[in-house]
Amino acid sequence: MKITGYRTLRTVHRWGRPVGDANGFVAAGVTEVPLLLVETDGGLTGVGLGAHADAHRIFPALDGQDPRAVTALYDRMLAHTFKSGHAGTTFGTIGAFDMALWDLKAKMAGEPLWRTLGAADRFVPGYASGLDIALDDEELVALYSGWAERGFSGAKLKGGLDTERDIGRLHAVAEVLRANTHSPALMLDVNESWGRHQAVRLLARIEERVELAWIEEPVRRWDVKGNRAVGRAARTAVASGENLTGLEQFRPLLAADALQVVQSAGVWGITHFLRVAGLAHGHDLPVSPVGYHANPLAHAAAAVPNHLVTEVQDTAAPVGLTVDQVIADGGIVLGDAPGLGITVDEAAVAGPDEDGGWTHPGGPHVRPRGAGLRLVPEPGPPGRAAGAPVDGTAPAVPGPVHRPASSERTERESTS
Repeated sequence: MKITGYRTLRTVHRWGRPVGDANGFVAAGVTEVPLLLVETDGGLTGVGLGAHADAHRIFPALDGQDPRAVTALYDRMLAHTFKSGHAGTTFGTIGAFDMALWDLKAKMAGEPLWRTLGAADRFVPGYASGLDIALDDEELVALYSGWAERGFSGAKLKGGLDTERDIGRLHAVAEVLRANTHSPALMLDVNESWGRHQAVRLLARIEERVELAWIEEPVRRWDVKGNRAVGRAARTAVASGENLTGLEQFRPLLAADALQVVQSAGVWGITHFLRVAGLAHGHDLPVSPVGYHANPLAHAAAAVPNHLVTEVQDTAAPVGLTVDQVIADGGIVLGDAPGLGITVDEAAVAGPDEDGGWTHPGGPHVRPRGAGLRLVPEPGPPGRAAGAPVDGTAPAVPGPVHRPASSERTERESTS
C-alpha cells in the first residue's frame, strides 16, 4: 500500500462553556479543530488532528511511501526540513501527518492503535482539566461535579493571575472530588504567566494552604535555571514540556533535573510522544500527555511504562467526529475500532463560518505583553472574570475572543 495524497478539513469543538487560561479565553466556547486526511491506493484513509499549515511542504517526503514505515517516515519528514528547521507550525504539520500514519498502520493491521503499540490494557488513567479560568465559582463546581460523577479523583485548574482566587478554587474542586477519594490530586497550570522573580514566592504562598501534585509551566518553557529553582524550593513537582518541539529541547531540562513530570502535546504526534516518553524513562521520570480533541495520545500512553496520567479536557467529541472511547472510571477506556478509532463524517463537520473567533490574530493564543513581568498578585475589580478585559482600557477584540488588555497589566492592578 502506498500514500497517494492528502486532504484538509476543519471542524470545531463546542465546549458549552468559556475555555482558556491566564493568557486569555474564548467566551463563546467554540474552538477550531483542523483535520488532515492521508489517502492511500488501498482505499484506507488515515486521520490526523492538529494545525498543518506546512502540509504542502512536508507531503513530498511521504508521497508514494509505504505508510507502515511510520518511524522511518517521521525521520524522513524531519530530514525534509533540515535546512529551515522543524519548530513551530512545521513540527505541528509533521505531528498531524505522523498521527495519520499511525492510524493507517493500525488500520492495515485490523486492530486499535493501542494494540499495535503493544499495550496490554485499554484503560488509561486520567485527570480532569476544564480550561476553566473564566468560570465563576458556581460554574466551576458544577463542571467538576460532572467529572466526579465519572470517577475522576484528580483535577488541574487554570490560574496564575490571582493567588487568592486560585487557592479558593482549588479548595472548592477538592471538596467535589472527595466524593471519590479522601486525598484528591490537585494541579495548577499557570501557562508561563509567572516570571522567575515571582514563581517561587507565589507557589510558596499557595503551598501553605493547598497540597499540589504539580505546578505546570511556572516559568518559560525553556528556562532551565528557572524551572530548577522552582523545583528546588517547592514541595510540589514541576511539570512542563507541552510546547517543546523535539528531544533537543527536552534534553537540557532533564539533564539539569529541572522537571519532575515530563509532558508532551497531542498536536506533535505519536512518534514524538513515544520518544519523549523514552527519554523521560531513561531519567526515571513519569510522562503525562497533555489533552487534545479525541485524546489521540491515549493509545500511546497505554503502551509506555512510565505513563503517569493523561489530561482529559472534555467528554464530547468535535463536530462531525465519532471516537471509539469512553470517559469513565477516572480515565479513558479505549475501544476496539481499528486505528485511532476516529470516524469523520465529512458531511457533518462544521462549516468555515464557525470558529468562535479562535483564529482572530489577537486571540488567546497570543502571549500578553505583561506576562512574566507582573510584580504583585492582586485580584482584579469585583465581578470581573480573570483574563477578561476591563471596560474602557483597550479597544474590544472583535468577536468573542478575550485576552488581558495591556493597560490592565500594571503593578497595581494586574495579577500574578
